[in-house]
Amino acid sequence: MKIIFVENNYDIGAKLKEIIEKKLSRLDRYFGEDATARVVCKLENKTYKLEVTITNKGLIYRAEVIGENMYENIDFALPKIERQIIKQYEKRRDKFRNFVIDYADLAFLDKKPEEINREIIKKKVFELDPITVEDAKDFMEAVDHDFYVFLNAETGKINILYNRGDNKLGLIECKY
Repeated sequence: MKIIFVENNYDIGAKLKEIIEKKLSRLDRYFGEDATARVVCKLENKTYKLEVTITNKGLIYRAEVIGENMYENIDFALPKIERQIIKQYEKRRDKFRNFVIDYADLAFLDKKPEEINREIIKKKVFELDPITVEDAKDFMEAVDHDFYVFLNAETGKINILYNRGDNKLGLIECKY
């Protein structure tokens, strides 16, 4: 697995890089050589934030952890990633290499994750009128939702405005 390190207001250092590489290598059993891991280490407002994103054959696995130090963060992030891998494996066995997961020999988890059967119980249809991003912020606040879908009047594309975990907003622009 190829590992890319990104430092954002934080110096990773050789020791932490070595530990992250060693721990991520335990996930190699799930991937081929073409997998890529992107590890972002940030220091924001005296808190340490670690983001691990692994891409392999069109699938994305991502974990974000905020804690008191990066060494603990990696120990919390990797079980989240492994849980996602196993759930995807259960759903799409044909996308993975030819192997069978031995649940007695998991890298970071103690047991197989519980399977949750999620079904769509409600469907909404609405027309999108072109509005600005600023108007979308106001509408999202008015309806008190965590996200808001709108047609961006400036770009003509469908956008999704959402609340991030850090009390800031994110904007997704859909390409079609």
